Amino acid sequence: MEKIAEGYGLVEGPVFDPERGLLFAEVIYGGVYCLDAQGQISSVFEHRRGIGGMALHEADGLVVSGRNISFKAFAGGPTGLLLDSDPDHGNVGYNDITTDSRGRIYAGSLGKSPVFEDGREPQPGSLYLIDLDGSSRIVATGISLTNGLGFSPDGRTLYHSDTQVQTVWAYEVLEDGSLSEKRPFVRTERGGPDGLAVSEDGAVWVAVARGGEVAVFNPDGSPRDSLAVPLPMVASVCFGGKDLRDLYIVTGAEGSGSERGGAIFRTRTNVPGLPVSAARVKLPMS
Repeated sequence: MEKIAEGYGLVEGPVFDPERGLLFAEVIYGGVYCLDAQGQISSVFEHRRGIGGMALHEADGLVVSGRNISFKAFAGGPTGLLLDSDPDHGNVGYNDITTDSRGRIYAGSLGKSPVFEDGREPQPGSLYLIDLDGSSRIVATGISLTNGLGFSPDGRTLYHSDTQVQTVWAYEVLEDGSLSEKRPFVRTERGGPDGLAVSEDGAVWVAVARGGEVAVFNPDGSPRDSLAVPLPMVASVCFGGKDLRDLYIVTGAEGSGSERGGAIFRTRTNVPGLPVSAARVKLPMS
């Protein structure tokens, strides 16, 4: 495992773009950045703080979370609002997001910010589906602290990290995108499950926040492996590289001894990651 970048408060939302490289967000100090194949880092979007999740969109841009779910074009221009928050009804924003094979977006809402103090009492969030026509609806409730999302290779199971209760839930996915009642998939012992990714063989790779590891589970929930990470605040993971065998691991500064000690690590895996489809939801400006 090699450290390939450092100097961040909390790195989140890693997405691998075959054309650009690794895209990632800086939650604390703001901005979206790109780490290219030559190891150079450039700014993609400035200022925006609190992005916990990102997804590529077929319209040559990114869907980003935070105080809302929005589309931002790589070429610039106005931001398109896809799904707003509703603080008066316990939705202060969104954390991790993912897409299914059709390009629909799943986004977990937050009842209280896990990073920025807002004076609110902790309360559960919900899981939203943004459909291809741009409409949205709640498909799951009762998530203590929403985090990583990812689909099984056949698209029939959605995995969802609930950090506060140290559990990764699993839902059966119905044809219209609705979900069954959640069932426990795995429980992490050393920390809380954060971002996750799924490999081609169906294994689930879970970043364990405050656990200093990426825990790997077989499709039946049995433990397969544990990858030790040099920093304890392991925030998320994604597969990348030309063969999708590069596992990128992003971390926060907590436990590093520096307010900007968050880093990005990379290691090779013996199984490729599962490709994640670009979002295809209708944009408000289209």
